Amino acid sequence: MNEPRPEAEVHSWLIEPMPADVDRSIKRLARTDDVRYLAVMPDVHLARDVCIGTAVATSQLVYPLAVGGDIGCGMAAMRLDGDADVLADEWRAAKLLGGLYRHVPSNRHPAKTMPKQLSEPLVVSVLSHPRLEKLKHRDGRVQFGTLGRGNHFLELQADAENCLWMMVHSGSRAMGQAISAHHLDRIGSLPGGLPSVAADSPAGQAYLADVAWAIMYAEQNRLVMLTAVALLFEEFFGIAADRDSLFHANHNHVRREIHFGREYWVHRKGAQSARAGEPGIIPGSMGTASFHVTGRGCEESLCSSSHGAGRKMSRTDARRTISRRKLDRQMASIWFDHRRAQALRDEAPGAYKDIHAVMRAQKKLTRIVRELRPILSYKGV
Repeated sequence: MNEPRPEAEVHSWLIEPMPADVDRSIKRLARTDDVRYLAVMPDVHLARDVCIGTAVATSQLVYPLAVGGDIGCGMAAMRLDGDADVLADEWRAAKLLGGLYRHVPSNRHPAKTMPKQLSEPLVVSVLSHPRLEKLKHRDGRVQFGTLGRGNHFLELQADAENCLWMMVHSGSRAMGQAISAHHLDRIGSLPGGLPSVAADSPAGQAYLADVAWAIMYAEQNRLVMLTAVALLFEEFFGIAADRDSLFHANHNHVRREIHFGREYWVHRKGAQSARAGEPGIIPGSMGTASFHVTGRGCEESLCSSSHGAGRKMSRTDARRTISRRKLDRQMASIWFDHRRAQALRDEAPGAYKDIHAVMRAQKKLTRIVRELRPILSYKGV
């Protein structure tokens, strides 16, 4: 008779009891082969196979589904040398939104504005399979500098001194999904468990190398978009960007780290690294506050924190319960494209958890550097 597999050590920072389906998913993950530690963030919510808002430590095995398909997805922020009053009137906000539509597409660049080539580091770093290399020069190029849909966003924000900041949330676009699907196909399915690969095997090394490429793509993708916004502010308003203020924080990755005196493969899916002094970005929703933070290096959380507020409603439930009128009320003080309001109901602030409650729940994980209020929100649909 087979003995039950011992469960991993689990630590959680929650604002409310876990829903039953999330609890089952977390317990299943804790019993998965080679999972030694599991940290559950306050923004945890259900996703297929592995919940969003988790950090998982293993000794030898790598689990692509514990990273997710949008490898390297994350945030970037940069300060502008102006104050928020520049967007105080509707005409200026509309002008900026129009510029964003042209220079920061949500899905792909039109043929006339398509980048001629990816940046040199992305070109010279070769992916593990010819099919992925072909996709890199096709889909990777077409989507380089694009936002994506769903919960991806570009936002203009103001800090306590009314200084203007821009923040973008995006990832590796179609390339991350293709890399994840390619390696999951090669691994194949495992009876009763998540697909995994030994990190030191050729297949594991190929996956890890492709993950590193996707993380680089995602970071440069965010930088291209922030650069485009900076150019718009210079052209429209005569305001320059403070490029020295730029920082990134990604929340879908796997890497080798030391915890509890030993080396582990730490997978983060919708959780960001929060080592002592490490800068991070934690957004709320399109109508609520966001935070710049530094990590506190809490070992029990695998030096991790939430990557945002986290959904409290599925997209289906949000579309069913949040009307256009409710969305307009929740976004009353923020500029956004009202023509897209019907399609944005599943991204309404009411579909997300209370970001202030999330920050209180993880006060041992992060230290708040600044709080920012949203001024203008740009999202793809």
